[in-house]
Amino acid sequence: MNLAFWRKKDGGQPKKKKSAVREWIDAAVFAIIAATLIRTFIFEAYTIPTPSMEKTLLVNDFLFVSKVSYGPRVPMTPLAVPFTHHTLPLTKYTKAYSEAIQWKYRRLPGFGDIHRNDVVVFNFPEGDTVALERSDESYYDLVRRMGRDEVWNQYRVISRPVDKRENYIKRCVGIAGDSLEVRNGIVVVNGVPETPPPHGQRQYNVNTNTGEPLSAMRLEELGITSPYEVLEVGKLFYNLTPSEEKAVKAMSFVGGNVQPYLSPMVDGVWPQDTAHHKWTVDNLGPIYIPKKGATIQLDSSNIELYRRVIAVYEKNTLETRGNQFVINGQATNSYTFKMNYYWMMGDNRHKSLDSRYWGFVPEDHVVGKAWLIWMSYGSNGIRWSRLFSTIR
Repeated sequence: MNLAFWRKKDGGQPKKKKSAVREWIDAAVFAIIAATLIRTFIFEAYTIPTPSMEKTLLVNDFLFVSKVSYGPRVPMTPLAVPFTHHTLPLTKYTKAYSEAIQWKYRRLPGFGDIHRNDVVVFNFPEGDTVALERSDESYYDLVRRMGRDEVWNQYRVISRPVDKRENYIKRCVGIAGDSLEVRNGIVVVNGVPETPPPHGQRQYNVNTNTGEPLSAMRLEELGITSPYEVLEVGKLFYNLTPSEEKAVKAMSFVGGNVQPYLSPMVDGVWPQDTAHHKWTVDNLGPIYIPKKGATIQLDSSNIELYRRVIAVYEKNTLETRGNQFVINGQATNSYTFKMNYYWMMGDNRHKSLDSRYWGFVPEDHVVGKAWLIWMSYGSNGIRWSRLFSTIR
């Protein structure tokens, strides 16, 4: 990498040739800079670690995520070791970044905005605080179950800036300004029921004539790999896509006895406010998804829906004094949002940790749009049919 901008005139001393070591160092520096710029502003490679998006995306799918689709996010924590996220390789606790410099959220122009049904990569909204020994779990969920003192006594707890939180991938089912609810497992946006993702899964109770599980050989023929589960006494449940559900229902020894599972679980479901919201993962809402510039009226019935938005994501002080709310020292019963927010859900509806457990995803947490599967492998080797397929 020759940084000279001119050559010596005739008669000047000939330039000394670089050593082989210097040539290699220059090439390595150039490669690191080029790769970092591409990774930051154009696209980045990700791996699917969990089955929350199956069968749209499978564990060990390797993806390219487009940063230009929604506009590249300017790094908010610019001092970081290249090609790392939040922890140095081969270490458990060592940060791969420094918070000595923190830039405010900015996004360069992109090709478009987030649309409903886009598959989006984003930073985990509840990942601002992490118990390192249990980093795959929400710190706030641990505190609700164990108590804050117990969590801090047992684990090493740290904070992380927005762009250094864990990366999640889900489908955007609601955009800023939408009214959303879930009715019997079906997402309804602005009064319109969704068309379920064609490769998405949910659990169904399959009642055979004999009461026995379905044949493993027949399930394999249909591509159903998940074993049955007993979620209720005497009932067998299978995780099925819409087409698999139709195929199972058509079996003679099933006789159409296939019913979707509706979870009765209330504990852990957002906003963890059972006094006003006894919601389940299959029945919740309606919810207004915050839109930049929109103003809402606050009261005791909705404050828990927007408390984290106001106090954490948009960095205001928020107090409750009787029936009055005090924001940044001013008494008020309304709030105007500063950012757009989104509602994200996994395609594997009963096996996904998503907005039903932690609420809205702020726009400054959005990383990019899942674009292309460039490699995929499973227990039987490379999944050739998935290579270089686009993500829908």
